[in-house]
Amino acid sequence: MASPLQFAYRTQKAIGVFDADPVYEPLPGFVKPEGNLRCCVYSPCGRYFAYASNDGVVVVDASLGHVLTMLPITAVYELGFSPRGNYLSTWERPAKDEAGDATKNLKIWRTVEDLADGAEKEPLGKFVQKSQSGWNLQYTADEQYCARIVTNEVQFYNSDDLSTVWNKMRVEGVSDFAIAPGQNQNVAVFVPERKGQPAAVKVYNVPSFNTPISQKTFFKGDKVQLKWNGLGTSLIVLAQTDVDKSNKSYYGETTMYLLSANGSFDARITLDKDGPIHDVAWSPNSTEFGVIYGFMPAKTTIFNHRGVALHSFPIAPRNTIIFSPTGRFALVAGFGNLAGQIDVYDLEKDYRKICTIESGNPSVCTWSPDSRYIMTATTSPRLRVDNGIKLWHVGGSIMYNEEMVELYNVVWRPIPAGSLPAGHDPLHPVPAPHPSALAYLGTVKTPSKPVGAYRPPGARGTSTPLHFKREDEGGAAHTVSNGTPSIGPNGFGRPRHMVPGAEPVARTVPGAEPVGEGGAGKSKNKKKRNKKAKEGDAAAAGGGPGGGAPPTEGGLAPTPRDHGSGSGTEGRSPDRRGQHHARSRSRHKNANNNSSNPNSNAANNNTLQPGPRNRSNTHRNRSRSRTPHRAAQQQQQSGGVPVGPAAGNVSAGDDGASQNPNAKKIRALQKKIRAIEDLEMRRAGGEKLEDTQVKKIATKESVMVELAALERGA
Repeated sequence: MASPLQFAYRTQKAIGVFDADPVYEPLPGFVKPEGNLRCCVYSPCGRYFAYASNDGVVVVDASLGHVLTMLPITAVYELGFSPRGNYLSTWERPAKDEAGDATKNLKIWRTVEDLADGAEKEPLGKFVQKSQSGWNLQYTADEQYCARIVTNEVQFYNSDDLSTVWNKMRVEGVSDFAIAPGQNQNVAVFVPERKGQPAAVKVYNVPSFNTPISQKTFFKGDKVQLKWNGLGTSLIVLAQTDVDKSNKSYYGETTMYLLSANGSFDARITLDKDGPIHDVAWSPNSTEFGVIYGFMPAKTTIFNHRGVALHSFPIAPRNTIIFSPTGRFALVAGFGNLAGQIDVYDLEKDYRKICTIESGNPSVCTWSPDSRYIMTATTSPRLRVDNGIKLWHVGGSIMYNEEMVELYNVVWRPIPAGSLPAGHDPLHPVPAPHPSALAYLGTVKTPSKPVGAYRPPGARGTSTPLHFKREDEGGAAHTVSNGTPSIGPNGFGRPRHMVPGAEPVARTVPGAEPVGEGGAGKSKNKKKRNKKAKEGDAAAAGGGPGGGAPPTEGGLAPTPRDHGSGSGTEGRSPDRRGQHHARSRSRHKNANNNSSNPNSNAANNNTLQPGPRNRSNTHRNRSRSRTPHRAAQQQQQSGGVPVGPAAGNVSAGDDGASQNPNAKKIRALQKKIRAIEDLEMRRAGGEKLEDTQVKKIATKESVMVELAALERGA
């Protein structure tokens, strides 16, 4: 019988090793340590399991759980194994000795070695390593050499002798490197931009460090991720800038390049959707890789080793792609601030979608070594609630569930590919779930009605406009263009306010006049025509520039009238049109009367000639009181013809005096009665009302009596 799948976990108070399918029980020979436990890790070969505590570092046999060796160091925060598990690295926090020099906090040990009785285990090498990121040595696949980066060079050591440097690769400004896996002993180094020079990635063969066998230079590369495929024949360079100068992304700009280790191919991977690159991963077959890119909802595409697109999955809010260890399946998921959905695809069956898993809010997602299970876990400190481990079958059903308090880490035990059973189909048969999975399914509440986004009352019952939909739901693509259109050859990049299939609508500024088909030129010509029409009307009313035509009888302004198109008053209300022309014509007539008849009536001059506008309430009231008297004088002098403006003021005063003084009270009482009737309907429907609402209903009769009295008085 093959050994069962196994995973290890670390919580706040303990470390556990658990055998999964088919037994689902703790490893019998492993004694759980307790106390302050900082880290735990499996060796890549799967033979060893190590953890660090306050008592030291303990290495155990992963199959049996027996302790193999202990290291006498008590302040270890990081552990790491070499590819074949023969060497163990430990990292402690940087400190200084009594002389003020930095202590050598990175130590390399043999994992298992024969010691004489009473002899203490000693490290193979010690180094000063201040940074916790990239702290460990990098080994070649056969563990013959290992390397570490220092200022302007990468130092190589023979793995058995770490006291002396075996070889040095001098690269000015080098900031990162990656040794290729597989049998090709290649190393890639990255040099960022500096002093106007572009960034560069160079590939060398160990130990020929004089001339690179492959290289790529590019701008927009402050930092990179170097991703080798499993055979070490191709390299993906994911370059990123700290600041996006186009202001399209807050997190900088990302670009991707593909290089072959032998220098036969290098290119930039062109993506057909604007936005950042969320994730990129190689398939275990080393001939394909997947990329998730673009503004949300993102696009996922599978490329071959030459950068040619093979297949694109449906657009969806996803940001993580992980290939199964056998290379048959790929999961495309949305974690972090996304909903936690996991789509599983069968790459050997025409990229068919197998299932979608609703995983909640996990912070860990990994495949089991045999590609049959997917582990999801919610860990601290990202989330301190709902911590636990779930195992899902590749077909989508849950197999195991365990809740924990402050789970910090969980990891599968690696199994070499040669140890997996041949011809095994992960999809069939589906194993029986653990009782914990059945109990979990009993607590999951299925929503009786799908809840969508909030919609205002006016929009309910109607279809959602396309410009409010996500791109994966048929809406327009989201772009950030800072006012400039960004339309790619594939159709991505349409402005957000455009509705697909609808006529384009010109955007207008609120409060500004809409621009017609003729644009600004037509608006200018219209203003000129309006100005000429006004001048013509004024000239006709005044008898021409010379003046000489007599005014209307009594020297009064003509009655207001409507004007046709071209008069400059199409946008005004009829009342304001009349007032505008009455004022403009009265000015001309008063000027003519004063020039031809200096003894004209003073009352007419006072009434018709415009003076400085006074907004004082006292002045306004005095003008109203004088208006009837002046109107009577003008009527006597002009033979009984009433004065237009004065007559209008008198009628306005009569209307204001004739208004019902109780109208406002009547409206308030009517509103109160409607509110009481509404409360009565709610009470009749079985709703429980508050005491204040019941008291309000009791006042209905008195309100009705008061309203009837006011209506009779009106």
